[in-house]
Order: sequence, then structure tokens, then C-alpha cells
Amino acid sequence: MTIKKFIFNSFQLNTYVVYDSSGECVIIDAGNSNKSEDQELFDFIAQEKLVVKALCYTHAHVDHIVGNNSIINKYKIQSIAHQDSLLFFKQASNYGTSLGFDITSPILPAIFINEGDDVSFGHSKLKVIHTPGHANGSVCYYSENDQFVVVGDVLFKGSIGRTDLPTGDFDLLSRNIIKKLYILPNGVKVYSGHGPSTTIGYEKIHNPFVNLLEN
Repeated sequence: MTIKKFIFNSFQLNTYVVYDSSGECVIIDAGNSNKSEDQELFDFIAQEKLVVKALCYTHAHVDHIVGNNSIINKYKIQSIAHQDSLLFFKQASNYGTSLGFDITSPILPAIFINEGDDVSFGHSKLKVIHTPGHANGSVCYYSENDQFVVVGDVLFKGSIGRTDLPTGDFDLLSRNIIKKLYILPNGVKVYSGHGPSTTIGYEKIHNPFVNLLEN
């Protein structure tokens, strides 16, 4: 698989296009927040002649879903999320206004996923890992074959997602990192919702937030 990263909106959100040799792809998190960012994303997909199969969410904080309607309407696709994310979709218009985003009546997810499910496209599949703690409904997408995981705001290079927002839970987030992500091979590349990529092995040694806890 190939992963293309776009950095969108005022929160510097990482939107990922994940595709393989079949030409099919999924988009993970919709950070595109204006016409210029829409066009940047759409132009890349057209240039690579990709067929978009689905829009997948790691979670539904407003900076991750601001481009939801634009992508769904452009490609006539369905979005995929954990059911516990619905709370954030339904509150997005109010939260978006306070943060400077225009999110009017976001189209709700059509497909709900949970722990152990596969998201399949082309010749590839991504395994769903349910990892609440930063926000209810948080999931990660793991490729065992290609040794990467897209984690949203669960884990960052040298940090973890904030837990002071609604449904945040530091202990739950940390347990999920230790029990569900740190069990992956050390070489697995970690693609976060913000900032640079890292690896599971690096975070097990260097991440100060998780290392404060007992395994």
C-alpha cells in the first residue's frame, strides 16, 4: 500500500489517502476545510487515477470531519466510523462554529465498525482496533501486511492524545495504547492525526506519558 498525507485546516490535521496497485483507495479523516484544500485532495486523486471506495474515521472531532460532506458528495461514497462517534457528528455544527469551522448538517456514517473488523479495498485490508480514551469511538487502522497503523489522535511521536475534552479518559487511553498498540511489532510505522510519523518501538522506549504507567 501507498500512503499520501495532506496537512489541512488550522489544526494541522493529517488526512491520509491509502491506496494499492488496484487503483482503489480509502480516505482516512476529512480535514479539508475550504475549497483550496478540497481541490488539493481531489487533484491528487484524479492525477493518480484512484477510485475512492470509502471515507474512514479514526474519530469524529470537528477537525477530523470538517471535509466530510465535500468528500462524500464528490465521490458518492459512504463513510465508516465507530458507532460511539455519532455523538460528535451530531454536535459538530455547534462545536465547529466555536472553532471557526463551517460544518452544517454533516452526513452521518453509513457503516459502523468495531474491534477486529476489516476495511477492505482493492487488494488490501485494514484491521480495526478500538481505542477510546481520547474520544469515544476512536479506532486505529492496522495493516499487518504493510506494517503500519493509522492511529488518529490516540498516539503521537513522544506524546498521546489529550484527554480533557468530552469523553476523554487518560487511564483508558493509556491502557489501550499499552494493550492494543504496544503489542504490535516494533517496526510498525505509526501515522498520527497530527505531526510526524513514528514507530511502535520508538514510542515504547521514548514516550514519557505511557512510560509513567505500569504495564
